[in-house]
Amino acid sequence: MDIYLETERLILRRFTESDADDLFALDNDPEVMEFLNGGRPTPREKIVEETLPRFITRGFFATVEKASGTFLGWFHLRTRDGEPDDEPEPGYRLHKSAWGKGYATEGSLALIDKAFRELGARRVYAQTMAVNVRSRRVMEKAGLTHTRTFHLEWDDPLPGTEEGEVEYELTRAEWEAR
Repeated sequence: MDIYLETERLILRRFTESDADDLFALDNDPEVMEFLNGGRPTPREKIVEETLPRFITRGFFATVEKASGTFLGWFHLRTRDGEPDDEPEPGYRLHKSAWGKGYATEGSLALIDKAFRELGARRVYAQTMAVNVRSRRVMEKAGLTHTRTFHLEWDDPLPGTEEGEVEYELTRAEWEAR
């Protein structure tokens, strides 16, 4: 197992091709996907041929609960194409069974610390739909603060899109002052 990071309760490891079934199940839960694609199912072929190969090579980490070995979902720490390398974005997607247990905050805090301690981050930021209150709360618990609300144009907008997107950030100076 190629472990990227461990927390008190979580192991974040590199994805492998054997994770296809777990990723397929995660991406086909309508509640998990509500703010991402409106809860529409993702075809297995797309998971196997597009999503999983991208996750293997682009800073996504399968996340399992240490105590049980259960696949909980994933976290990522990556820079977006065209963005500065010293401004990574942490993110996550977890099964509903993992919601409300502090896993999202625990994993996010560990990735933020890694970004500043080991990867030379100048700033860490995250974005979500303004109406995604649960994700916004995780960002706040992880020490990020709201910096802006903005609007994007979508071909097939989701309910709540009219409220816009939000961005939260934590700078190196703010992280060091904690």
